Amino acid sequence: LESRGFNCEAVDKGYDCAVFLPCPYTHFPVLSFSSVAENGQLPDPADWAFTDVVNYFKAAGFDEQATAFQDQEIDGKSLLLMTRNDVLTGLSIKLGPALKIYEYHVKPLQTQHLKSNANAPLHAPQRVTR
Repeated sequence: LESRGFNCEAVDKGYDCAVFLPCPYTHFPVLSFSSVAENGQLPDPADWAFTDVVNYFKAAGFDEQATAFQDQEIDGKSLLLMTRNDVLTGLSIKLGPALKIYEYHVKPLQTQHLKSNANAPLHAPQRVTR
């Protein structure tokens, strides 16, 4: 993880550092985003293409599981709508990684999105594209 720019004291204690890293991450060299927001947070996941979602999970160390997001064409808006059950059963990935993906990535991204848009004005419903 340190090779990716992470410094995690938990590694010294024998823990899987990916579990203890704060989310959202601020240094993901694999992501295709043109820039990270000034506050050091990732761009709003609602704006992510499915390739951004795939790259996010690859950068987080879930290479194998990232293909499930690609196969299911999960873009940022879809990611923000996912429930725990969707991640655990809908993606057909092993339970251990699925739990980590939901608890340490999907949920925090959903929370970040809600917090950053809490004061945003309401917009008229948008047409859903498939």
